[in-house]
Amino acid sequence: MLNYNQSLPEVKSYQDLQMKEVKPIMKLIIRGKKREFISAVGKSLNMLLPIEANTSTQSEKLTALWLSPDEWMIFSNDTLDESNNYYETQEILNNSISKVNLGAVIDVTDQFVMINLKGNRIYDLFQTGSPFNFNIFRNKKGSVAQTIISKIDVTIHNQDQNVANLFVRRSFSQHLFSWMNDAASRL
Repeated sequence: MLNYNQSLPEVKSYQDLQMKEVKPIMKLIIRGKKREFISAVGKSLNMLLPIEANTSTQSEKLTALWLSPDEWMIFSNDTLDESNNYYETQEILNNSISKVNLGAVIDVTDQFVMINLKGNRIYDLFQTGSPFNFNIFRNKKGSVAQTIISKIDVTIHNQDQNVANLFVRRSFSQHLFSWMNDAASRL
């Protein structure tokens, strides 16, 4: 059975590359098509959703990633501790979106693992296992890409030129982290 509490190894560093799992981080998928949906999310979270493909927007507490014309991932910018309310954002969105039939809110906190990567070799590492061309992506702060790395579906968020967040399904996270460790040691 899948263990939701099992975590990836602590920080791994190779030359100019550092990888670590960031947890616990709230992650939600929201879906909706209507203009009222986008307006309701904006008013509820005090943040505009990105409407341009493969982009993101950020507020003080949250980041929204564009995944498709009617789908976004929203995640917390800070790790959650016991004093934070894990479900406050989800509850706000449920009240302003789901309960009024504008869209759907799905908690994927336990489904996806977020791996933070830092260093000059991030995109060299990604390029060794992905068909995606990262040459333009690496220079666009806030860009988002859904691709495969080592035959595993991932979502990559470029936070800055040398900082990226990688989202992967928990069931593939151990394998991907192991592959990235091996590939990073050979860069």
